[in-house]
Amino acid sequence: MTKKLYIRTFGCQMNEYDSDRMADVLAASEGARKTERIEEADIVLFNTCSVREKAQEKVFSDLGRVRALKRDKPDLLIGVGGCVASQEGEAIVERAPYVDLVFGPQTLHRLPELIARRRETGRPQVDIRFPEIEKFDRLPPARSEGASAFVSIMEGCSKYCSFCVVPYTRGHEISRPVDDVLVEIAGLAAQGVREVTLLGQNVNAYRGALRTGSGAPGASGAPGVPSGPAGPADDAGASADLALLLELVCEIPGIERVRYTTSHPKEFGQRLIDAHARLPKLAAHVHLPVQSGSDRILAAMKRGYTVLEYKSIVRRLRAARGDLSLSSDFIVGFPGETADDFEKTMKLVDEVGFDASFSFVYSPRPGTPAADLPDDTPEQEKLERLQRLQAANDAQARSISESMVGSVQRVLVEGRARRDDSDLAARTSNNRVVNFRGASDCIGRFVEVRITEARTHSLRGELVAAA
Repeated sequence: MTKKLYIRTFGCQMNEYDSDRMADVLAASEGARKTERIEEADIVLFNTCSVREKAQEKVFSDLGRVRALKRDKPDLLIGVGGCVASQEGEAIVERAPYVDLVFGPQTLHRLPELIARRRETGRPQVDIRFPEIEKFDRLPPARSEGASAFVSIMEGCSKYCSFCVVPYTRGHEISRPVDDVLVEIAGLAAQGVREVTLLGQNVNAYRGALRTGSGAPGASGAPGVPSGPAGPADDAGASADLALLLELVCEIPGIERVRYTTSHPKEFGQRLIDAHARLPKLAAHVHLPVQSGSDRILAAMKRGYTVLEYKSIVRRLRAARGDLSLSSDFIVGFPGETADDFEKTMKLVDEVGFDASFSFVYSPRPGTPAADLPDDTPEQEKLERLQRLQAANDAQARSISESMVGSVQRVLVEGRARRDDSDLAARTSNNRVVNFRGASDCIGRFVEVRITEARTHSLRGELVAAA
């Protein structure tokens, strides 16, 4: 009988990618097929995030609810993966002894072994080690059911921002070899994928090994993978940076649009900026977290750049690509943030004009340096600051959406709209959702739509032609 797998994913796009790979691994080893109904599952996995406190507590809340399922179905396997698993380890089993598997982001490929040992021994299995690139070497070929896909090109982060737990839960930066990335994307293109998003906690720190013994960085014998010269690489040809990787990905037949996320301003170099000018397949959107508009707070966060340096990157990006949209992350109420520090953030928002933003009140994470900093700002004041920031960013996003009305946009049709299945849902190059009337044969294709209306969180359009 076919086993059914339920996965709940918390947090970032990296976790979404990892959840898809968990499904691939268990399809190969257990014959498991995904289900949206937790009640019918034979395996339940929670892929967790520890960036914010509420996300972490949500996991334990959900584990409490699934305990009853275990009582009714003793053979049900319950697993916790992701960053909370890395951070808590054995403590998860101590707090929730009915959990069978605890595994980190770098050990998800070991799920078949962990399940086998759980069945043999009857004891919970915990594996939260950091075996570096081994995960990618042992994963089955990636599968995709849609026209867009995430592709992880590196793991971990070596920046050690004072507020962030990622280096402790995902390890230091490890880049996948260029060939491995290209082969995976070529395989996805053969399945009908037309847009890929390259993922990394600090994606512009990518330094992927090139195949040795060749004058060109391609995958030997891999169909659809470019093998010609593709420009300079660092370390005397030993590795490629993100700019070179993007160029190679854009050459893969079938891939029509490429995105990447998330970037760190500290390593956003001119070669990457220039890629936006010369690669038409590169989406007109960059997510570039700034976190604060105060140099004093940026220094306390150990971000490694100043506001002036951040604005310089933005200015050069927009000079390279005039239609570029920019989104960012903000932390409000970082320990020691004064009213003046916050006003500097508001000034930066006004000067830069962000297309979208993700902003949160600072949440101390255990084990990070910032968790020990004195913080005397009342919570209510932090919430008021957050509301002001979000209102300003929302107003900017509305203004940019309204400016798109009347324009014709080339969009990738992703499927039926969530609210009205008589509509199609598509995404613009600058990462906005457009809903419009159209036939099902548009799904998975690029088409042109004229924007007719700007709504709160989406655009309305009408079909012009197939792109």
